[in-house]
Amino acid sequence: MNVTIREAAMTKDEVNGYVGKVVFEVEGHDAAYEMALQSDKGREWSYSLMFAGSSGSEEQIDAVDAEIESNDELYERLIDAAVEAMEQA
Repeated sequence: MNVTIREAAMTKDEVNGYVGKVVFEVEGHDAAYEMALQSDKGREWSYSLMFAGSSGSEEQIDAVDAEIESNDELYERLIDAAVEAMEQA
């Protein structure tokens, strides 16, 4: 799956821990995606995947979610993009 990251951001505070997002596109897909991230201590992450902007195909978003779940390299790349954005801010 060929993924291009378009935007990444993250903040850290005492109440919510780390909260971030990554907006990305997948080659051949009609819509962009947004991955919302949260971690209390920056080690174990929860995420939610949604369309960024307009809705797209349910089959395509399900395929992206399955790829994120099974592809550790992609998962870490998306998280790293948000963490790097926080460090540069």
